[in-house]
Amino acid sequence: MQKQVLAHLGARFLAHHELVLALPEEAFQAKLPVRSNNIGAQYWCVVGARQSYTRAITAGEWTGFKCSLSSQDVKMKQKVLDALEQSAADFDQVARHVEWTEARIELLLALFEHETQHQGQLIRYVYGLGYKFPTSWIERWALEQ
Repeated sequence: MQKQVLAHLGARFLAHHELVLALPEEAFQAKLPVRSNNIGAQYWCVVGARQSYTRAITAGEWTGFKCSLSSQDVKMKQKVLDALEQSAADFDQVARHVEWTEARIELLLALFEHETQHQGQLIRYVYGLGYKFPTSWIERWALEQ
């Protein structure tokens, strides 16, 4: 099962990458007209969770949340994209070499859940702000443009 979860997690990593590529620069500061943070802040949490869960899986236990992106970084598409790519590469490196214990698999499942949860939130943001989805999201989740 761990291999299947890793494969599905890799697909979520790719999906987030594709959405960032599809969004315009100004999207990262955009907020919904109701109580919300912005798209950049959503990606601050995605990147921070990837980095934090990668450290936790390495250690075999939760070691706390920390994100390398600053509040200014999340306003810039390229900074977000770079952090997504680096956090995915760092995770993949750990995933290939770690011994998958029960505790590490629990952390892996939590990361998968977190990635998926943010994907759902971002669907609402993209709809609410009037941006366009990449084709992969439209096909995977049967979304309307």
